[in-house]
Amino acid sequence: MKIRDILDTSRKAFPSLEIVPPLKGITHNELIESVRPFMEFCPKYINVTCHRDEYEFREEADGTFSRHLVRNKVSEVAVCSAIMSAYRIDAVPHMICGGNTADEIDNKLSDLKFLGIENIMALRGDCTVGEKRFVPSEGGYRYANELVEAICAFEKGADLFSIGVGGYPEKHFEAPNIETDIENLKRKVDAGADYIITQMFFDNRVYYDYVDRCRKAGIEVPIIPGLKPLTTARQVSLLPESFSIDIPVELTSEIRAAGNDREAVYRTGTDWCIAQCRDLIAHGVPAVHFYTMGKAENILRILRECF
Repeated sequence: MKIRDILDTSRKAFPSLEIVPPLKGITHNELIESVRPFMEFCPKYINVTCHRDEYEFREEADGTFSRHLVRNKVSEVAVCSAIMSAYRIDAVPHMICGGNTADEIDNKLSDLKFLGIENIMALRGDCTVGEKRFVPSEGGYRYANELVEAICAFEKGADLFSIGVGGYPEKHFEAPNIETDIENLKRKVDAGADYIITQMFFDNRVYYDYVDRCRKAGIEVPIIPGLKPLTTARQVSLLPESFSIDIPVELTSEIRAAGNDREAVYRTGTDWCIAQCRDLIAHGVPAVHFYTMGKAENILRILRECF
């Protein structure tokens, strides 16, 4: 079922989940069992992330170096196919501009059609290591709105896929200001995106203000809040550095007060996320998206408390 139809027909907020493809070596059954705990809550779909291919240089016998493709994880499409087969729910693969030509995107869309996957999360993707600015593949797409347009045009606009895109309540770190970032988001929606999932945030007022700004800019599609509970004290500095987000003073103070008590930090992060989720549901959000980061225990507690 297409995500846009799920959103149109749902009468109350529901949880959606995002998982990271496992490292190669995991068996099919191990993958399925890792997802099973979430099935208690009947998720309507599961997102599966992807990352750009990586390369390494290996020294040859003659002293020269050759470049080799390194893929350490099971592909997002394989994970989606396995989940859909085992649990009869929809899975949403992420698709990125980075590292893909237009022809490669078309080939991936053909594979998704063949597998009966009707949903895609369309993203530009991150820079590669060493890049200061995103560089598209030759013959590829520079921006996510171009990728959305290509998906919509696939097979002469056959409307095969429902498309989600990312939004940044505290703006994308490359955008000069929030107004410009929302203009870029509108380009993605105008290109054919059906819904938006936000980057994680820890202050709900930031999300509510973002939704208001988007509506004033003419963006009418559902905007699903994305949440991730803090799990370690180190994340107080790592997450702002990695994702260009703020963490509220109250939360950082509580984490600091927990000191070296890892369990207390973990509990504080989970409790904060529960409070966020309850408030979002009370404000009528269509769904709440959880970045699981391969962890289940804290997300399961949040789901039990909120849904």
